[in-house]
Amino acid sequence: MRTSNHLIGLLNFLTFLLSLPIIGGGVWLTNHANTTDCLKFLQWPLIVIGVAIMVVSLAGFGGACYRNTFLMWLYLFAMFFIIAAILGFIIFAYAVTDKGSGRPLPNRLYLDYYLQDYSGWLRDRIADDAYWAKISSCVRDSNACRKIGRTVGSLPETIDMFYLRHLTPVESGCCKPPTVCGYVYVNETVWDVGGGLVGPEPDCARWSNDQHQLCYACDSCKAGVLASLKKSWRKVSVINIVVLIILVISYVVGYAAFRNNRRMDNDEPAGSARMTKYKPRWFNI
Repeated sequence: MRTSNHLIGLLNFLTFLLSLPIIGGGVWLTNHANTTDCLKFLQWPLIVIGVAIMVVSLAGFGGACYRNTFLMWLYLFAMFFIIAAILGFIIFAYAVTDKGSGRPLPNRLYLDYYLQDYSGWLRDRIADDAYWAKISSCVRDSNACRKIGRTVGSLPETIDMFYLRHLTPVESGCCKPPTVCGYVYVNETVWDVGGGLVGPEPDCARWSNDQHQLCYACDSCKAGVLASLKKSWRKVSVINIVVLIILVISYVVGYAAFRNNRRMDNDEPAGSARMTKYKPRWFNI
């Protein structure tokens, strides 16, 4: 009878512990957004969900251990909405980051990023000029492109060394011109037109060697931000999927514990009354 109560107590202790990485994921996104994709509207739902799981787990733990029916009812009611919220969050995260990835280049380890490879609500949001002005300003202030520079001795790295770099999506999309432009490498953030060869990509005309402009106005930079965001959301979604599975198991066991508590509350008084009123026939002999 008490097995389900003990099990739900243990599972809620585990979900309490699992709420910590969810909150940590939200905090990680906050710090990550400050230096790369600069999109901060995702971490707060994660933090709120993590705190809610922490509080509800404590209620479920108390309800199971002390056989408190009200706490168990509150636990099941709140946990249902938390499971729905996490499931919705996972579906949303995968839906808005479903399409798009970097394009491989010959003889280079880094990828190029193109905005037309992406689609959907998130792409439209980032492509909006008013919204992009805030994001590009944040990317610029993060000094992501300033950190890309390397020197060998006192000289910039050679072009062959640069081609072997594993650049982040933001570094590739915002700090250098697209490869199709055919610009000549000087250093990581300075490229010359060379013999006048300029590719058909509109970003080729948007590129500037001004270190405050670079390719921050380019579609490739927007695509790099989308790729960075996709990578961040997918990492957090993996944690959420694991947590969701455990929460569903906890909910099923919690429902069994809730029914067990109600059965014990209803049966004990009625059983005592029956034991008092019932008398065997031989009692009066």
